[in-house]
Amino acid sequence: MGAKALLCCPAPPMTKALLITWVIILKGQPPCRIIYKAETKETSETNCTDRRITWASTPDQSPDLLINAVALDHDRLYSCEIATPQGNFLRRHNLQVLVPPAVTLLPGENRTAVCEAIAGKPAAQIFWNPDGDHGTKQESHSNGTTTVRSTYYWEQNNVSSVFCFVSHPTGNQTLPIELNGSGGKSLGSYTLYIISSPIILLIIIGFIWLLKIIGFRKCRWTRPEASPAVEEDEMQPYASYTEKSNPLYDTVTKVEVCPASQGEVNGTDGLALSATGI
Repeated sequence: MGAKALLCCPAPPMTKALLITWVIILKGQPPCRIIYKAETKETSETNCTDRRITWASTPDQSPDLLINAVALDHDRLYSCEIATPQGNFLRRHNLQVLVPPAVTLLPGENRTAVCEAIAGKPAAQIFWNPDGDHGTKQESHSNGTTTVRSTYYWEQNNVSSVFCFVSHPTGNQTLPIELNGSGGKSLGSYTLYIISSPIILLIIIGFIWLLKIIGFRKCRWTRPEASPAVEEDEMQPYASYTEKSNPLYDTVTKVEVCPASQGEVNGTDGLALSATGI
């Protein structure tokens, strides 16, 4: 599929073609007829709509047809008839379009391996090495391709690897796969992982919540102890002011009661007023 296809219509040597007729029968379409008349060099077509089908060169030089890009709908019958003075010559082609499959090999469940040849035409053949117990199924598609699926089973623990060999007309492929004791990633391991994940998540959330509760309790225990320290710091400036003002008060009192001269009394009054103002 996708390649070019040359459909030959050989004429006997030393003969001259008078009329070349191609009849193409495609699936679900009426027969296409391409006629070339050598005398008038005219070409006529009937029910021919596929532009990918053309003459390989020119009809007077070669009666061959060319399909530029082969598709699945080109898989049908092609016949060429050449009329010459010596008689008519017929050549038929049964064109079969080949589609290479996409090959995959994956571990399955319960000690199995699955090899698939997807959408191939014709259907591929699958073989295993080492040879063992296996089952093969085919699924046909509407476009004419077929998917082949083969499942390999093993019971012996000494099997460490297997090979899937896919045979097809477009080419052969060999894929290896390493096996472990449980046959790859089984359903049981996925179930255990799904169950364990929520438990681990709940443990982490519970641990974080416990840390928050412990931190909140510590905060509540330390708040009452911090209040006296704040009050002591706030009272400290007042205590300092009291201690500094007492000497001044005592000094003023002493000045007032000490006997002195008139000038000294006046000075003492002024000092007392100043102290009172202060």
